Amino acid sequence: MYLAVLGRQSEISVAELETLFDDVKKKNDFLASFDSDSAPNIDKLGGSLKLAEKLDMKPLEYLTELPEGKITVGVSDYSKKASRKTASMEALKLKKILVRYGRSVRVVENKEAVLSTATSLHNGLSGKNERKVELIKVDNDWYKVIGVQDIDAYAKRDQARPARDAKVGMLPPKLAQILINLCGPLKPVSTILDPFCGTGVVLQEALLMGYHAYGTDLNEKMIEYSDKNLRWLSEKDFFLGHFGGYDRELGRSARDDGPERPVSQKKCTFSLSQGDATSFQWKQPIDAVACEGYLGKPMSKIPTEMTLKEQKQECSAIVLGFLKNLAGQIKNDTPVVIAVPAWLREDGTYSRLNILDEIDKLGYNVNNKSREGLIYCREKQIVARDILILRKK
Repeated sequence: MYLAVLGRQSEISVAELETLFDDVKKKNDFLASFDSDSAPNIDKLGGSLKLAEKLDMKPLEYLTELPEGKITVGVSDYSKKASRKTASMEALKLKKILVRYGRSVRVVENKEAVLSTATSLHNGLSGKNERKVELIKVDNDWYKVIGVQDIDAYAKRDQARPARDAKVGMLPPKLAQILINLCGPLKPVSTILDPFCGTGVVLQEALLMGYHAYGTDLNEKMIEYSDKNLRWLSEKDFFLGHFGGYDRELGRSARDDGPERPVSQKKCTFSLSQGDATSFQWKQPIDAVACEGYLGKPMSKIPTEMTLKEQKQECSAIVLGFLKNLAGQIKNDTPVVIAVPAWLREDGTYSRLNILDEIDKLGYNVNNKSREGLIYCREKQIVARDILILRKK
């Protein structure tokens, strides 16, 4: 059994796990358990902060069997009555006994009951070094951490990209990964389409996850930005090390204004075209669609009812126009995951686009979680992202 430490948007984190793994059970707002035939890779899960595997022995037995040398150990306590004190006491108790066995031990200090992602990552408690260990306690059960979200790598491929445009919104790489994963398990080197590609964040994450990336956008400037960013990414070999299991190079078919290079089994390529998502004819194959649609005008304050009505009409027309155009171009059962806008109201809730019944009539099955609402946002963010999970009927 595996354990995931969930991100702040826990419902979205659980939805991501449910599309990829079996027997997912949310334990609380912080944790979910799941089954997997092979060890999951934290670097391909945007919604999980840490992954851990259940210990089949007592934590002390596990630690005493580690290779010779200094041990670094940290403890995160998710038990019902956990505190900074309970976590520290467990760690110090383990250290005291290990020292009696003649082992050199360093304990990572707890500032709270659980170690933060940054603390775990920067102390090397990511599961890559056998003698640097983070243990998670949940009441009477113990787990060993096998992966920690690499927040530094996410920051690099977000902030270091050469072409960025704050005016069109900044899609976080973590969310781009989640959108792709919500499409469900895909065959290796499947083709991911993003019809609103912007500066290419979804395309970037698709390439890193081992898929072909196909992007279109109405704005020629965005195509130029995506092209520049993806060419930059193809030269950054250090990123590929985060995605174990893929022995593929990033190929570059780039723009559609010239002959494409042949695609080999070991290359993930990208291609880009300018086009209106409500009328464009995409080339095949399209194995999955993951995108962020038009989110409307940027806003710094809660919109009035009149402004909200206008924005809903504009955004709904674009989303429905796109889905109508797409429906005739993809095969049955093709997954389509799209983030659409939702707007903050005075009571703290979000007002969503009321278009799910219309989407159903266009020939898509709408996931029940989409009907309930999967809202991705920062605290008090005016324009949030409402994630819709669809499949062509």
